Amino acid sequence: MNNSVSDIEKQTHCAELQLKLLKRDIEELQQGINEKIVISKCDDELLKLQTENSKLKHRLKILQRAIEKYPSNVQYTEMESIQGILTNSFSKAIEEAFPDLTEAPVVISLSGNNVKFGDYQCNSAMPISNLLKQIGKKISPRDVANDILKHLSPHECIEKLEVAGPGFINIYLNRQYGLSRLSTIFSHGVKPPKLEKALRVIVDFSSPNIAKEMHVGHLRSTIIGESISRLFEYLGHDVLRLNHVGDWGTQFGMLIAHLKDRFPDYLEKSPPIEDLQTFYKEAKVHFDNDPEFKKRAYASVVKLQSFEEDHVKAWKMICDVSRKEFQKIYDRLGITVVERGESFYQKHMEEIVKKLSEEEYLIEDEGRKILWGEEPGVGIPMTIVKSDGGFTYDTSDIAAMKHRIQDEKADWIIYVTDAGQATHFQTLFKCSKKIGIVDPEKHRLDHVGFGVVLGEDKKKFKTRSGDTVRLVDLLDEGLRRALDKLKEKDRHTVLTVDELEKAQTSVAYGCIKYSDLSHNHNHEYVFSFDKMLEDKGNTAVYLLYAYTRIKSIARNANFSPEDIKELSKKYSISLEHEKEWKLGKVLLRFPDVLFKITKDLYLHCLCEYVYEIATTFTEFYDACYCIEKDSSGDIVKINHGRILLSEATALVMERCFNILGLNPVEKM
Repeated sequence: MNNSVSDIEKQTHCAELQLKLLKRDIEELQQGINEKIVISKCDDELLKLQTENSKLKHRLKILQRAIEKYPSNVQYTEMESIQGILTNSFSKAIEEAFPDLTEAPVVISLSGNNVKFGDYQCNSAMPISNLLKQIGKKISPRDVANDILKHLSPHECIEKLEVAGPGFINIYLNRQYGLSRLSTIFSHGVKPPKLEKALRVIVDFSSPNIAKEMHVGHLRSTIIGESISRLFEYLGHDVLRLNHVGDWGTQFGMLIAHLKDRFPDYLEKSPPIEDLQTFYKEAKVHFDNDPEFKKRAYASVVKLQSFEEDHVKAWKMICDVSRKEFQKIYDRLGITVVERGESFYQKHMEEIVKKLSEEEYLIEDEGRKILWGEEPGVGIPMTIVKSDGGFTYDTSDIAAMKHRIQDEKADWIIYVTDAGQATHFQTLFKCSKKIGIVDPEKHRLDHVGFGVVLGEDKKKFKTRSGDTVRLVDLLDEGLRRALDKLKEKDRHTVLTVDELEKAQTSVAYGCIKYSDLSHNHNHEYVFSFDKMLEDKGNTAVYLLYAYTRIKSIARNANFSPEDIKELSKKYSISLEHEKEWKLGKVLLRFPDVLFKITKDLYLHCLCEYVYEIATTFTEFYDACYCIEKDSSGDIVKINHGRILLSEATALVMERCFNILGLNPVEKM
């Protein structure tokens, strides 16, 4: 029966001729049913025929569903989530087969590398059998699996189905389906799968402090936040990238007071404070050692937060210098983010404090006003108003939450900070729900916490003198080492000066980003340029080299990008060979990988996937000739289908690189 379903699926695959064949099948089957009923006279024969009739009617039902579901004029423009298709199909079948069960498990997974177990498996039979036993129905897992198949509607992505072992359902993908989906890459590009609904997503990341240099501690938030933003934008969500910088705290009173001391004419003449790090250190020493200066610094904070004109101007000067330095880093790393610091929420903080006071959410606690996320005494409260009447980071965050939900209309807010702030965000989320800002039914909140960056000594990454590593120094060192690596491989002898510079930048920044993203963000990781720049294993260098090798195949066959588009109109991607089809199936999983990341926000899964693409391509390339040459090096044969498969592979890899923030080059 399963082979018949497979045949039916092929017949229903988007062609008028095949549609006619299906209709003809229906007529023949209906005729067969009627004839067999008329002919049956013997009781034994009648029983056999009734059983056969039941099977024929079931197949007839499947055929009719197939015609309704797959119109003949479908034009594919994007890849689909196969995992999603299978989950939906099996979910409906299980619901029909076992209506007495509520929320029956639908377990669809990859089958692994052994092709005899299919490409995917439905492993729902055993847990369903156990659930049925609990309600007094004893059905073996294998019978459960067969019942599921009886109710499963066909889909063109399925070649065949088989029940194996105690009740596993092996699912084999249809090559024709794979070909139709992969072929869309040349006509429409690597388009994202369709969304059920586009959401307003706010990603809060990077968040350095004004007047301080960006250091290695800002690296992970910046890189992870950028990639999450790129992923959601690619999928079609409306993304707002926010840089919640520290620009309104006590340190600004200190900096403004120091500015007035050092440059009393700052209102008339722009002061030379380009080296903010040195300026900040001077102010801090003054603040720590001079009680009179400290008093003036606190007074300056009050004047700033009261928007006194001269103090606001001094504050803007300091912020502008800092902003320019941040932007240099962002430009080098390809980061796009909208600054909206604590100062933006000053008036919103006043409003939220008034609202919380009026609605009696705030509780007096030793002069402070605090807000509990749960019952008083359970967990950790947020300090909304300090004993001196000032606001805190808690106040700023709760005001920002209100603005993002109510004014920005966010459906989903993602905060990317170090894991040490996990408790703070748990409290923020609870408090936001308690006071009615966040509706758990409408809004999703996530904290993407990450571990610290370690040096090769497994301690917190610092310079030899014990200082925090400046991000600009880290990037410069990356460029130097990347150039050394390229020269070590004699790439400077075959690349132009411009090509070498592009390759250097691609490798330097790519290895820094990829080393971070390829680790589970919850864990610490060791920062090692030596390991990052290895050209073997799951590293940026290996993958960037792999990409350039793939792109060189078409060049070696004298095909330009325009030629590839024309070729795709004349030839089909080749998926006949076992290694071709294995690579094709990996490429088809691209939408599944992306959707998985939207659920758990683990970007290392995308790194593992692009590495799998590269290694599977190597298997294909070793087994299948794309170009054949004679002993003189002249091309004697070109396999156009394999050239197209190679180009499709490069395009999917390129899209993965784009999401991860890597910039591949075609020559390296």
